[in-house]
Amino acid sequence: MKVVILAGGFGTRLAEVTTTIPKPMVTIGGKPIIFHIMQRYAAYGLNDFALALGYKSELIKEYFMNFRVKHNDFTINLNSGSIDYHAIKPLDWNVTLIDTGESTMTGGRLKRLRPYLNETFLLTYGDGLANIDISALLQFHKKHGKMVTVTAVHPGARFGELSIDGDLVKSFKEKPQLTQGWVNGGFFVIEPEFLDLIDSDETLLEHEPLERTAAMNQLMAYKHEGFWQCMDTKRDHDYLESLWLSNNAPWVL
Repeated sequence: MKVVILAGGFGTRLAEVTTTIPKPMVTIGGKPIIFHIMQRYAAYGLNDFALALGYKSELIKEYFMNFRVKHNDFTINLNSGSIDYHAIKPLDWNVTLIDTGESTMTGGRLKRLRPYLNETFLLTYGDGLANIDISALLQFHKKHGKMVTVTAVHPGARFGELSIDGDLVKSFKEKPQLTQGWVNGGFFVIEPEFLDLIDSDETLLEHEPLERTAAMNQLMAYKHEGFWQCMDTKRDHDYLESLWLSNNAPWVL
């Protein structure tokens, strides 16, 4: 099952670092936040990734191209260029890196990955960490049989609010004043027919496609009461880094 990660935004609210690197490459504990997200999925046996790239895509491509060098000790022969790795740390991940355009919106980025998405897939943002039980999320999605599952979480009021009746999402509103306290936390499970609801590169995933899915009674909420934290600002980054440094990172299994 493919895991799609949206990793192409400009990260303007974290401009202290994103002027030189894309936000998914901002490190927590010395490793990019996107690596931590992927590690969570891989812990549940989900290791086939598709990264929707945009802003400074070449830096994310370079990271994965040089992944073995970055994460292992090695001996290099400077004459032949041959490399012998020592005690390689196994990481059986398949990572597809697709440049979806620097100015493409979130829905458009997902639409551009359509050739790779022929069955149920997972989707999340490249800047949010959580201790979600991915197996339980998938079981929930399979049981209800609807088109889309979104993980609902309980943070502050700057995120898209979900109006939920039982587990059925009745409306999807981007960044209103909170009334119920549930917001879009990413970590979606999606059926491929959802891609038909995305019109173009200019389409925001969080606007027409998800709003229409909710209006069709095809959007369900997996309510996550545990840890969830995005990395929108330097304050968010410092908080995540402090959790890592104190050996209290809830997203690590």
